[in-house]
Amino acid sequence: MGVVVNIDDGKRARASIEGLIALTKEDMGRVNELILSKAGSDVTMIPEVANHLISSGGKRLRPMLTLAAAQMFGYEGDGHVKLATSVEFMHTATLLHDDVVDESDMRRGKRTARMIWGNQASVLVGDFLLGQAFRMMVDVGSLDALDILSTAASVIAEGEVLQLSVAKNLETTEDEYLAVIKAKTAALFSAAAEVGPVVANATKSDRAALRSYGTNLGLAFQLIDDALDYAGDSSSLGKNVGDDFREGKVTLPVILSFRRGSAEEREFWKSAIENAQTDDEQLEKALKLMKKHNSIADTIGRARHFGGIARDALAPLKDTPQKKALLDVIDFCISRVN
Repeated sequence: MGVVVNIDDGKRARASIEGLIALTKEDMGRVNELILSKAGSDVTMIPEVANHLISSGGKRLRPMLTLAAAQMFGYEGDGHVKLATSVEFMHTATLLHDDVVDESDMRRGKRTARMIWGNQASVLVGDFLLGQAFRMMVDVGSLDALDILSTAASVIAEGEVLQLSVAKNLETTEDEYLAVIKAKTAALFSAAAEVGPVVANATKSDRAALRSYGTNLGLAFQLIDDALDYAGDSSSLGKNVGDDFREGKVTLPVILSFRRGSAEEREFWKSAIENAQTDDEQLEKALKLMKKHNSIADTIGRARHFGGIARDALAPLKDTPQKKALLDVIDFCISRVN
């Protein structure tokens, strides 16, 4: 069940991150070794919980951004490997915490850690990974990098709390929602991209370019995720279509449908989201309303807009294989909805 939306404009070849993967392959091998090392503990449950999520098939896009951004400016040390691992640990910790807050049962097609080991273990192992991330940041010895990533950790936590404050609130505006995902999702993309040029001692303008690229890529990424929950398919999502709806999440497709709907349609959304009337029949009606009001297509359009800003952010930088790979990431993130 879902709404099929084709946004292929025919202008570009099939989007792929193979270039990014190839450029960072050697460094990612070192990152993966460090992940296994730093996720270890004499407390048996810690590596069990951590590895359950770490090994569950994520693309590790964020650490690859850090590695490619450092390479772009000629970095030759090993600090970028530690920072990339820190970024991945921060992301993993966020997922562990998110699943508890959202009471999620599935993640990447597998049972969530909280369903196997419980909420307390998920939260505490997430905290352990954050601690390990900060230890690696300190090892690198860059105060700027430490400041960027620690600030991102605070912003992400603020975003989680902000999301709680607008949960099930259909009066949430588009601007308010964008503020949530800018904190929850885009902050880590931004930090991951910026610490690469930081550790390579790039200029302030270069840092600003990568920071803007990461922020807008993160916004585009999350908006496509929002669209995919209604326009995707279960096999590729790793979760059921409509899970956001069943959990009563007010994402952009819902916000647009609610605001554009008639009084009767708004009553439907209130019944569904605020009163948890979210069975399959209600989901089917929600999908019809989203199609009627172009809510999914316009969510994808917003994602394309932010993708364009990310592309423009890199435009002044000299052409390198890394720059091309980072540009390809934008197309890949948006093309996931095809």
